[in-house]
Amino acid sequence: MIRLTNAEIDYQAVTEQVRRKDCGAVVLFLGTELGEVSVAVAVSCPHRAQAFEAGRYAIDRLKEVVPIWKKENWADGSTEWVHPGTEPIKQKE
Repeated sequence: MIRLTNAEIDYQAVTEQVRRKDCGAVVLFLGTELGEVSVAVAVSCPHRAQAFEAGRYAIDRLKEVVPIWKKENWADGSTEWVHPGTEPIKQKE
């Protein structure tokens, strides 16, 4: 299941949506910036190692195919938009 939203991510609900009786492991990855959850990936598998491997694959694949930008805020007041594979765009605000 893939869901895009502007609303706050309910990661507990995401976790519950992937739980299965025949799976003994659930892995949840939360991507944050300054404390706000901006991406959640949850997987369930019969075994722990499979769940971690599937979770890593899912977030790595997501970062490959979805244009996810991250805004870095620096102590000097400048900000920087970062996207994998591109040069940062730094600006003063």
